[in-house]
Amino acid sequence: MSEGRMVMDAKGMERALNRMAHQILERNRGVEGMVFVGIRARGDCLGKRLASILDKLEGSSENDRLPIGALDITMYRDDIEDVRHEVRASDIPGGTISNKNVILVDDVLYTGRTIRAALDALMGYGRPKSIQLAVLVDRGHRELPISADYAALEIETRRDEEVIVNLAEYGKEDSVLIK
Repeated sequence: MSEGRMVMDAKGMERALNRMAHQILERNRGVEGMVFVGIRARGDCLGKRLASILDKLEGSSENDRLPIGALDITMYRDDIEDVRHEVRASDIPGGTISNKNVILVDDVLYTGRTIRAALDALMGYGRPKSIQLAVLVDRGHRELPISADYAALEIETRRDEEVIVNLAEYGKEDSVLIK
């Protein structure tokens, strides 16, 4: 039984993340004051990958790595009564995002509701200088006025299709499938 149609393989994902890292670097003119915050569960893995690529590009030392955090948005979701979620602690570097340029990372941008919840959750950690959104896949169908600053792959999907992001961190070969 097929898992779905592959739209990005491991090599494509690697190239896409490298391209996004270069775009982030160019737009921000460096990494000064930058912090990566990934939305659990796949956004934090992708955020770590992007930060690692930028650390290499910038020649960061072991003591000078980009701060990386993970954000649990469970309690900020507007569908919490319909969906059962395990609440996990968020991990924000230094406990604050005040005066930082936050790169918020997620795997798939769909209706925009997850990002809205993430923005609400982030505000509890201070007032950032800016928040930029980086996603691996932008599949359209927005219900809220939210758009990605960086999207590795923009694809048109039907509402009844599912975009599946597989990551090595979860024991699967990196890929993006449409089912």
